[in-house]
Amino acid sequence: MVVGATGNVGTSVVAALAADGAVGAVTGLARRVPDWRPAKTRWHAVDIEPGGPDLEPLFAGADAVIHLAWKFQPTHHPAETWRTNVLGSIRVFDAVARAGVPVLVHASSVGAYSPGPKDRAVDESWPTHGWPQAAYTREKAYLERVLDAYEQRHPDIRVVRMRPGFLFKRQSASEQRRIFAGRLLPGRLVRPRLLPAVPDLPGLRFQALHTDDAAAAYRAAVTLPVRGAFNLAADPPVDADVLARLFDARKLSMPAGPVRAALAAAWRLHLVPASPDLFDAVLRLPLMDAARAREELSWEPAHTSVEAIEEFLAGLRAGAGMDTAPLAADRAGAAS
Repeated sequence: MVVGATGNVGTSVVAALAADGAVGAVTGLARRVPDWRPAKTRWHAVDIEPGGPDLEPLFAGADAVIHLAWKFQPTHHPAETWRTNVLGSIRVFDAVARAGVPVLVHASSVGAYSPGPKDRAVDESWPTHGWPQAAYTREKAYLERVLDAYEQRHPDIRVVRMRPGFLFKRQSASEQRRIFAGRLLPGRLVRPRLLPAVPDLPGLRFQALHTDDAAAAYRAAVTLPVRGAFNLAADPPVDADVLARLFDARKLSMPAGPVRAALAAAWRLHLVPASPDLFDAVLRLPLMDAARAREELSWEPAHTSVEAIEEFLAGLRAGAGMDTAPLAADRAGAAS
């Protein structure tokens, strides 16, 4: 059972499970049933928010529930994202327990982590208090506390928390452009040599991963008897040097303040959907050590972080997408 099965991560997880000979059937839950029809998969249109249908009958008989559903927007109305992301997730967790599902795999994030180092990698014991100003990191951290208590109440349920870095693939490009950049970033402009410089900001060092590689870890977490949290990230960490090579541009050292001020002004004017608070969080996220996933899940990313971003950028230029509502191709962002 995959909750939130039609987005960036959900489509890759469904595809990975459908391709696994040990998996008999996959049920995908989403707000809208997609035209996409992977093998062994059936669909249900479900809203997980409070007031939505009872989830327990849908979960009854499932061997595992993978919870991926998440709403990034509207950042101007955090109570709305809280309703879906936190209250909806709690409804999923409670339904898993009532239905007697033995395995719950939850999509946490690097965003759940408290601010941390950029010069070394931290393991899964690093505190998960998030960055309190950003709704995304605040919600991810809150659900970590919810699951702490949930595991105490339900020791019979094998709970796994995935904490990936930033996830990219070609088919997610249009969705992620709409979520984070909006209309100010035409996809045709995201190409080498058209960007004269990339900002070299203090704290600009993060980890990326191909979404299909994250999906392979989710599949392993369902089939292997593991518990707890797993960091997921590919090498190398992405900084201004990596971005400069990707865009064939020079680096421009500058303080973060002016960039944040420009982003905050654009956000207040509803010109960009990404909150400046999320920008603050990104500059503070720690680098993660993914050794536990490699050892216990026998997991190794097939793509480097640079390859994942290159594929995503190619998708931006092409207006790439899939036959699901969240991943609908955005021709407005494609090269003409």
